[in-house]
Amino acid sequence: MTAAKIDFNDRLLSLGLARVAEQAALASASLVGRGDEKAADQAAVNAMREQLNLLDIAGVVVIGEGERDEAPMLFIGEEVGTGNGPGVDIALDPLEGTTLTAKDMPNALTVIAMGPRGSMLHAPDVYMDKLAVGPGYPDGVVNLDMSPRERVEALAKVKNCTPADITVCILERPRHEAMIAEVRETGAAIRLITDGDVAGVMHCAESEETGIDMYMGQGGAPEGVLAAAALKCMGGQIFGRLLFRNDDERGRAAKAGITDLDRIYTRDEMVTADVIFAATGVTGGSLLPRIKREPGWVETTTLLMRSKTGSVRRMSYRTPTWPHAEA
Repeated sequence: MTAAKIDFNDRLLSLGLARVAEQAALASASLVGRGDEKAADQAAVNAMREQLNLLDIAGVVVIGEGERDEAPMLFIGEEVGTGNGPGVDIALDPLEGTTLTAKDMPNALTVIAMGPRGSMLHAPDVYMDKLAVGPGYPDGVVNLDMSPRERVEALAKVKNCTPADITVCILERPRHEAMIAEVRETGAAIRLITDGDVAGVMHCAESEETGIDMYMGQGGAPEGVLAAAALKCMGGQIFGRLLFRNDDERGRAAKAGITDLDRIYTRDEMVTADVIFAATGVTGGSLLPRIKREPGWVETTTLLMRSKTGSVRRMSYRTPTWPHAEA
């Protein structure tokens, strides 16, 4: 039986995907706060790849650690799984926030999404201009052609509040200085983050818990697709436009099959079919608690979501730290 003839059963695959995220988090746990970004990332990559290869899928990594010549494992185009199952696209970040992990700062996560083959934008490893809001707003309440001021004012109008009641999440980078200044001129508050913009976008979907109403700014395009997968499950809007700094980056887009370099992608254009999404907390934060360690035991919390049903599960997993049977 070929992979193409097997249906994508998101319900049956969801628990397996949660295990993939959990094991990646557990593998990086001993490196939290140890100052070694590369070692933490490699541990998560190794564990995630090992777990993916146990799943009965014919998977292709479409959002991964980078091009084949840049990443020895979980590179874009790598095939994972046993091959005995449905053809699936996989978007992943084995450790979203390697610096956060190394410094024991909030919001480091292991993140993975899965959908039917051909369902996810094959975004090249370039920058993407992103804008996101949570669920419950009219379509297009904000857009990328608006100035930062116009976005804040438009969202405040729909929420029936003042700009001073809006909080915007922005990645703290020199390239965002003008944006930050313009947002602050409206009276809005800004939550600056040092890394981890998938979590930053996800915060918009749980604004009552996180206090964040909108995300904007330039970050990695692969992370934009992962964030779109999350919002496909949680609800909300995200818009993304690829940004190219040189011919090499435009060549990467061509290799990925992208011909319209100025296109603005919506959430449902970045992720065109129902997906499953899992994220496990590593250092803890607004979305998920940190990995808890105590003598002889370790505990993780995983967010597992299915866009088809809108279901959201928060799963605790407690396991002995000594050698033991597979969970």
